[in-house]
Amino acid sequence: MNKECAKQIASSAEDRLFDELSQLIEHSQRQAISQVNSTLTLLFWQIGKRINEDILQNRRADYGKQIVSKLSTQLKNRFGKNFELRNVRRMMQFAEQFQNVEIVAALSRHLSWSHFVEILPIKKQEAKMFYAQEIINQKLGIRELRNLISTKTFERT
Repeated sequence: MNKECAKQIASSAEDRLFDELSQLIEHSQRQAISQVNSTLTLLFWQIGKRINEDILQNRRADYGKQIVSKLSTQLKNRFGKNFELRNVRRMMQFAEQFQNVEIVAALSRHLSWSHFVEILPIKKQEAKMFYAQEIINQKLGIRELRNLISTKTFERT
């Protein structure tokens, strides 16, 4: 075997190794992102549930808006913009609409917080679950989900 042929074989083996290692790294990165996303979604559900319980079950709805606004400001100052008032209200809505933590945990492995935010305004629970299943089955991004919702895919099936 001449030197040129040996170099090509070595180069080819190095390329294959690089490709395999790249795939391993990319797979691990996707898993890490998915885990972080799931953890954040569950955190947001827990925050919404806790606020709902404190304000609604303890009959503090009269000044609940003030409490939520103050909490939001405090959380935003300490933990960042994820806790702006609008998002805290979404967390409360999320916990109210998805009351079963097991369902939230299962869905959060596949749906991002942004997915949940998109399906929150949908009125029917069956429609929410339909779109959640579509996200999982088709691995939909936000744009594709918005398209399904805007074309009323649930109503047409």
